[in-house]
Parts: sequence; structure tokens; C-alpha cells
Amino acid sequence: MNTTSPQPNGAWSPRIVAFFCNWCTYTAADLAGVSRIKYASNIRVIRLMCSGRMDPQFVMEAFNRGADGVLIGGCHPNDCHYAEGNYKCLRRFRLLRRLIAQMGIKEQRLRLEWISAAEGDKVRQVVNEMVEQIQALGPLEMPGRFDQWDAELAVPGHAAAAAQAPTPEVAHV
Repeated sequence: MNTTSPQPNGAWSPRIVAFFCNWCTYTAADLAGVSRIKYASNIRVIRLMCSGRMDPQFVMEAFNRGADGVLIGGCHPNDCHYAEGNYKCLRRFRLLRRLIAQMGIKEQRLRLEWISAAEGDKVRQVVNEMVEQIQALGPLEMPGRFDQWDAELAVPGHAAAAAQAPTPEVAHV
């Protein structure tokens, strides 16, 4: 699987998956489009009814499938359509930051923003900032890392198995 997004000029371009709350951030992104506010096209938006419905597995699967960054957008604190969904999202976000750091993924590749429905310009600002930040970090190439991790695990396992196997006797003729 090719994990890079080539541009017409041959330069690499980051892939960013965004999980946006239906009631605020997704509506703000729609407002940006209707208002013809331009922002980087590197983002692919997945609409969730609430940022609190963002499962950590969604983020890990996005990285697994080649995303270079993940953006989560939700309602401002105390403005959640579902009362406390954004607080649930915040707890999961903090857990995910620790998890990806343990995996050797820079924390800047995962971002959480509170963006209300009226903040179309903030969508532009956040997306453009994140694209620049991910561009500076370079490609994540997570699927390629799996091969590297498998190779690292295979070598010690192979060495341990070889050490336990009896050495074959050589017949002298």
C-alpha cells in the first residue's frame, strides 16, 4: 500500500483524517465551504454525532491505514449537544496521546480542537496549521513500521529458537 500522497509536482503531501462532531465542528466545516473559506485539501472528514462517540480504535485504524495525522473536532466545553460527550472525548484523547507516544508516534500527529458551528474560519486555521505541522514531521508510514516491528521481533525469536535447536552433527568421510 502506498502511504504517501504525491502532488502533481512530485512533493509529498500529508493525509489527515478528521473526526468531527455533527453539531459543531462538522457544521463549521460546512459553513467554511458555503462561505468559500479555503483550506488545505489534505483532510478527509468523518462525521460523528458527537465527539464523545470517537472510539480510540477509530484513531488507531486511521494511522494503521496510512493517515499521517488525526484531527478530532468537537463542541466547546459546556456546549455539547449531548451534555458531556466532549469531556468523554477529552479523556480518550489524553489516553490516545499517551498510547501513540509509547508507539513512537509524535504527539503532534493527533490533535483535538473545540470548534463551534459558527467558527468556519477556525476550521481553516486549524486544518492549515495541522497540515503544516504534519508536513514538517514528514510521512508517518505506519504500515511500513509494521514490517519493521515484525523484523525486530523475528530476529530475537529466530536467535532464541536457533540457540535451543540442537546443532546438527557433521559426518566426516
